[in-house]
Amino acid sequence: MSTGSPPTEPCPTDLRGRVVWLPGRLVSLDALRGFDMLWILGGDSIGGATAGLKAGPVAAGVARQLDHVPWEGFRFYDLIFPLFVFMVGVSIVFSMTRLIAKEGKDQAFQRILKRGVLLYVLGVLVYNADHHDFVWKTVDDVRLMGVLQRLALCYLITGVLFLVCRLRTLVGLTIAILLGYWALLTFVPAPGRASVSFDEGQNIVNWVDAHYLPFRKWDGDHDPEGLLSTLPAVASCLIGVFAGMWMVRKEVPDLRKLQLLLVAGVALLVLGYGGGQFSPIIKKLWTPTYVLVAGGWSLLLLGVFFWVIDIRGWQRWARPFVWIGMNPITLYLLVHVMSFDDVASNLVGGPVASALDARIPGLGGVGISVVGIGLCLALARFLYLKKLFLRL
Repeated sequence: MSTGSPPTEPCPTDLRGRVVWLPGRLVSLDALRGFDMLWILGGDSIGGATAGLKAGPVAAGVARQLDHVPWEGFRFYDLIFPLFVFMVGVSIVFSMTRLIAKEGKDQAFQRILKRGVLLYVLGVLVYNADHHDFVWKTVDDVRLMGVLQRLALCYLITGVLFLVCRLRTLVGLTIAILLGYWALLTFVPAPGRASVSFDEGQNIVNWVDAHYLPFRKWDGDHDPEGLLSTLPAVASCLIGVFAGMWMVRKEVPDLRKLQLLLVAGVALLVLGYGGGQFSPIIKKLWTPTYVLVAGGWSLLLLGVFFWVIDIRGWQRWARPFVWIGMNPITLYLLVHVMSFDDVASNLVGGPVASALDARIPGLGGVGISVVGIGLCLALARFLYLKKLFLRL
């Protein structure tokens, strides 16, 4: 799903095996992208397996955090998607700044348009093919909006805005999007309803999907990646742009960059959680408070990875994340045509899983999930070392 082009070869390493800096590229950003993708590739599997683990409140708490909130609230797994949208915004700054310097703004516009369209088409194809043999479905099963489609739209809209707008204008647009979306949800009831509601299926955002989004919707007559909720998702991407514009400034010391990331992250968390009484935190509506909370945690995570990897130079531990972060599209597509858990089940299922379950009920399922992620990491490492990258 990455919108930033990987280099023509993997990140080089020094004599100690550490990944070294590439001009215009943050190793910490690649690692954070890989960390995020790891949960997309297997986090739900671990969560489901942990939920069946009879090992007390700790296991139950982990399983809870590795599953989405049904509607209102925020858990760790609710951060995964907006974190990736945020990193798309960061990547736009680094990749477009470099491209403009080399080839000019016209080439940058063409690159954004090409990638945005290709990623959207790829998303439509992925969501409308069988996960195993890619048998085409009927037209009524076509899903126009989805994860890749939302990433494509956010990349396309945010990329164009970055090229044509100044920082002050981008800030104003972000605030306008969040306030306007909040006003829409707060003061405009769904047609046919006497009052405003944030409940599922009772709000104006879901109503628009039900009446104006054709073909298949993920949640019956509405979609969590629907039409109107794409607007605040663009705001999430713009927050990433602001972080990228700060990080790309060569005259600013790294510690100063870190300080602002952390301060801004805390500020957004305070605003997001504090504003929950006026606008509930709902991922499926991508409410303004959800944007702020997810943006705050994203800034803090980027700050932590930046400090550990790029400032302190502790990079060896992050190698597996870099393997994934350099090839996210390939791996994301692979999990739609094959199941790493199915392969893992053939390897450690049966007697091995039964033996683990005999020790702790449910441990066999956790073992299968862990082995599945291990297989995914092994494949990511192979692709990385062979310099095999899927580029749009």
